[in-house]
Amino acid sequence: MPGENLTRIEAEERAALVTVHDYDVRLDVTTGPEVFRSETTVRFAAGEGASTFIDAITAAVHSVTLNGVELDPAEVSDGVRIQLPDLKAENELTVVADGRYMHTGEGLHRFVDPVDDEVYLYTQFEVPDSRRMFAVFEQPDLKAAFRFTVTAPAHWEVVSNSPTPEPVPAHEGASTWAFEPTPRISSYITALIAGPYDVVRDELTSADGRVVPLGVFARKSLSEYLDADYIFEKTKQGFEYFEAKFGVPYPFAKYDQLFVPEYNAGAMENAGAVTFTEFYVFRSKVTDAVKERRVVTILHELAHMWFGDLVTMKWWNDLWLNESFAEWASTIATAEATEWHGAWTTFNAMEKSWAYRQDQLPSTHPIVAEIRDLEDVLVNFDGITYAKGGSVLKQLAAWVGVDAFFAGVSAYFRKHAWGNTTLADLLAELEVASGRDLSGWSGQWLETAGVNTLRPEFETDADGRITSFAVLQSAIAEHPTIRPHRLAIGFYDLVDGKLVRDHRVELDVDGERTEVAELVGLARPDLVLLNDDDLAYAKIRLDAASHGVALANLSEIDDSLARALVWGSVWDATRDAETRASDYLALVLGNIASETESTTLRIVLANAILAASAYTDPARRADALRRLADGFWELSTQAEPGGDAQFQFVKSFAAIAEHGSHLDDLQSLYEGSLELDGLAVDTDLGWELLVALAAAGRAGDAEIDARLATDDTVTGREAAAKARAAIPTVEAKERAWASIVDVDTASNSVVRDTAAGFLRAADPALLEAFVERYFDMLERVWEQRSYAIAEKLVDGLYPSRLANAELAETSRGWLDAHPDAPPALRRLVVESLAGVDRAVAAQQRDAQEA
Repeated sequence: MPGENLTRIEAEERAALVTVHDYDVRLDVTTGPEVFRSETTVRFAAGEGASTFIDAITAAVHSVTLNGVELDPAEVSDGVRIQLPDLKAENELTVVADGRYMHTGEGLHRFVDPVDDEVYLYTQFEVPDSRRMFAVFEQPDLKAAFRFTVTAPAHWEVVSNSPTPEPVPAHEGASTWAFEPTPRISSYITALIAGPYDVVRDELTSADGRVVPLGVFARKSLSEYLDADYIFEKTKQGFEYFEAKFGVPYPFAKYDQLFVPEYNAGAMENAGAVTFTEFYVFRSKVTDAVKERRVVTILHELAHMWFGDLVTMKWWNDLWLNESFAEWASTIATAEATEWHGAWTTFNAMEKSWAYRQDQLPSTHPIVAEIRDLEDVLVNFDGITYAKGGSVLKQLAAWVGVDAFFAGVSAYFRKHAWGNTTLADLLAELEVASGRDLSGWSGQWLETAGVNTLRPEFETDADGRITSFAVLQSAIAEHPTIRPHRLAIGFYDLVDGKLVRDHRVELDVDGERTEVAELVGLARPDLVLLNDDDLAYAKIRLDAASHGVALANLSEIDDSLARALVWGSVWDATRDAETRASDYLALVLGNIASETESTTLRIVLANAILAASAYTDPARRADALRRLADGFWELSTQAEPGGDAQFQFVKSFAAIAEHGSHLDDLQSLYEGSLELDGLAVDTDLGWELLVALAAAGRAGDAEIDARLATDDTVTGREAAAKARAAIPTVEAKERAWASIVDVDTASNSVVRDTAAGFLRAADPALLEAFVERYFDMLERVWEQRSYAIAEKLVDGLYPSRLANAELAETSRGWLDAHPDAPPALRRLVVESLAGVDRAVAAQQRDAQEA
């Protein structure tokens, strides 16, 4: 839609012209199920006689009054922007409009609970969607104070950034809540959450002596599963840690955490009113990996209250700094302030693997990315912005010293409170605190793209002693930067059946070859591990002998982080077609039973499924998948009863069971005639098993309807949509496609799950008929759907399960024929194509003999 994609140039021009004082926003959400009434009064300074625009995505504009003059809405509003002519030095604008409730997880999202028909609202404004609720200068550097007044059903809870006031009666059955103004904040972190939420309350005392009210909210039909006491405990640990380390008290008046339905993200850092996905309210058993991830997410959003909310980026090119800082800060806080002391192992297994994967795509970009417009921002919520940035900040903190890093961050908060900054502002404070010049570091790590690969090269004499040892560094031609790294090298030997580190050296590596004289004269160990302790951001390779030892003995490494590094190294070599996928599967089945870290376990099992289904030689694939499914089932029966590993093995077995020899076991497990000691087939696991049975042709609509009758909740409906789409018939795939592509009635969460079920195909040939239709629909859905839905369709329906040269050729053909397609759309297709190219190369390598 014209004008919806704000450009950086437009934002800079408007910021040079406009200074916003405050907003007075009056909302009425009692006007029916389709639209709400929004009345916005904004006061701002501007250049005398200038013109600009205010953002307002509306269903209808009823009136526009600028400095007492009525403007014709038909002339000044196009449904996306409102033109503001002939401005004065000081201005007052009032816009009365109808906003449209969204069902996409953007703007003001409206949800009806199928359990009790209660209505729930929440906002999601990052990046550009506060303009869907009120008229606003939608860019982060035009901060202002926001006063919200909300008329809603009287029995609702109404939450915003400021403490919730006592309501006063409005019309029959409704009340009005008049919130106090916020501090000066950016529009994207304002919030409204309203509905008959259940709430648990607590409080804490901030570092400056203030009592900070706390609230945890969930829908009534879900609140019985809400473990508010634990959430409060982690929140309080985070408050104590961050206030001490940042040296700045919590900057807002209260802190609410709200779990909301049909959410696109994990969470959002609305000032004082953080929203979370309901996935983090555990109605069924979840893995320890998910439990830990919830803690990291809680602390991630809390860190944003300082970094992002108190001090905010000037423009979205520094989005990475917001998210990378929160990633780093939440991980160190989780490791040091909570019981999840292995958080850095989790960071390696999950975040770093994500970063390495993203950094090897054709769409990789410098951490400080060029952000030309809003669409650029939306596709940059990626592994570079979050995980690589967090990894590099970890390295920076180690280089300047963690204490100096925190001291610089504290000075940054104090100096720029309630303002907007750029990266240079933070680096300036870190330089003062540490005494180091960071200009070179910034240039090499933040302004260039790509990941380096580090390999050991050494020679030994007849007695097995090292006569030379060097670390070789390489980069690909497209991103040739060779960087400095601080890293450790670990020597591991087999002692009484265990791989034990008996020597470690820490050094700086720079250039294409770095000699390591300290290791000369030592006996060659059984395993050489570069980047031991995970200090550096780089891919690592094992020498041939170490690789062989790892394949046979990985489970015998006691240190969880060292194991994660080896798992990651072999997986990365598999993705790069240096190691056969079959060898990786052998590594998994031979060693995974002993893995103790839940996130490592989850990532390795997922990688194994990808390796078997996409990276193995197509001629051997059916056998590879069958062996893997059989292996997962055997691991399930042998694992500790009721433990996390048993649970994960069962879930992974269900994910590929249509290829295995235990479908009867799967069906018996689902129906209850077969039991695994300690395993409860609860509501959500039952759905996973049913999806697997549907994908295998062992269940259909009747079985899905029967289960849905026992769980007619939003989660149940999403799972049912996934199961129906997984049925392995042309008719079922056609029905799934039509339900989300041909019509625009499904919610964001149903679109997501239907797409996931659609791609589940034991026989990928089922998807061949949809390849041409996929490419035909791309530009249409990008133009007609909101970003959240369009992205789910473009990403979620790409027929990656085919993973063959024909799909790659067709993808390239579309890109060649559509050079002028929106860059963000092209990027999604380019990334999907890169996955197919990588799979084809891996298949060719797997076809070779070991």
